[in-house]
Amino acid sequence: MEDILLDAQENLGKKGEEEGALPAQFDPLKRYLSELSKYPVLSREEEFEIAKKIYENKDRNAAQRLVISNLRLVVKISLEYYSTYLNILDLIQEGNVGLLHAVKKYNPYKGTKFSTYASFWIRAYILKYIMDSWSLVKIGTTQSQRKLFYRLNKEKQKLEALGVFPAPQLLASTLDVKEGEIEDMQKRLAYADVSLGSPLHDESDDTIMDMIKTDENVEEVVADKEKSEIVTAKVAEFKKTLNEKELFIFENRILSEEPLTLQEIGTKFRISRERARQIENRVLKKFKDRFKTEFKQFDF
Repeated sequence: MEDILLDAQENLGKKGEEEGALPAQFDPLKRYLSELSKYPVLSREEEFEIAKKIYENKDRNAAQRLVISNLRLVVKISLEYYSTYLNILDLIQEGNVGLLHAVKKYNPYKGTKFSTYASFWIRAYILKYIMDSWSLVKIGTTQSQRKLFYRLNKEKQKLEALGVFPAPQLLASTLDVKEGEIEDMQKRLAYADVSLGSPLHDESDDTIMDMIKTDENVEEVVADKEKSEIVTAKVAEFKKTLNEKELFIFENRILSEEPLTLQEIGTKFRISRERARQIENRVLKKFKDRFKTEFKQFDF
C-alpha cells in the first residue's frame, strides 16, 4: 500500500503541490488505503473459485469478496488520471462502480484474468466521469454534437493523409454540419484540459476516445488483447528454432504483407525455386504443428 501513496505523492508533486505534502483530500485516502491493507490479495486459484460462485450461483458474499480484493486496483488506476482539478476520491468512487460492473459481467471460463478484465471497466467509468465533469464534454449534450465530437479528429486525419488541408468549410461539407459548428468545436478542443487522443498509459496505444465509446465490447477487447500478446510471444519463440534460410523465408514470405517470390529467395541464397519452395513447406509444417499445440485453448 505504501507504494501507491508514494505514486500519489509523486504525481501531486508534478502538479505543483508542496514537496512531500498531500492535499486535504488525501487524508481520507490514506485512511481508505489503510483499511484496504487489511484484506489480502487473492491468488489466481482463489479468484477463479470465487468468480465461479458469482457466475453460476450469483453468490453475493463471493461478489463482495472479489470486489474488496480489487479495490486497490481501482486506486492505482484512479491515480493515473488524477490532477489538481480532479478529486481523487471522486475518481475512485467512479472506478469502484466500474469494478462492480465488471464483477457482474465477468465470465471466469473465458480464461481472462479478472484484474485484466476489470481494468477496462474501471477505466471506462473513470473516463466517462471525467468527460461528463469537464467543460469539454458539456458541448456534447445533443446527439448531433456528440456525433461531431467523435468524428471531427478522425475526418481531419483522413484529409491530412490525402494531403488536403482540413479547412472548416470542407469538414462541414464532409460531416454534413454547419461551418460554424466546426469552428466552435475546434475552439473548444483547442482549450481542452486533456488530449482525448493521448495514450491511456505508457504501455498502451489505446486512447481515451477509444475507452469511452459506449458500443465497445469489453469481453472481445480483452480476449483479443490477450490472444495477441500470447501469439506474439509464441511466434518469437518459434523463430528461435529456425535456421537462417528458414527464418528469412518465414519473415519475408510467410508473414510479410508483401512476400518475396520464390525466385527472389532462391537468388539470395543461390538455390533453386523448388528448393526454396521445399524450405517454405517445411517451415509451414513446423509452424502449424506448433501452432496447434500451443494455441489449442483458443478458438483460432
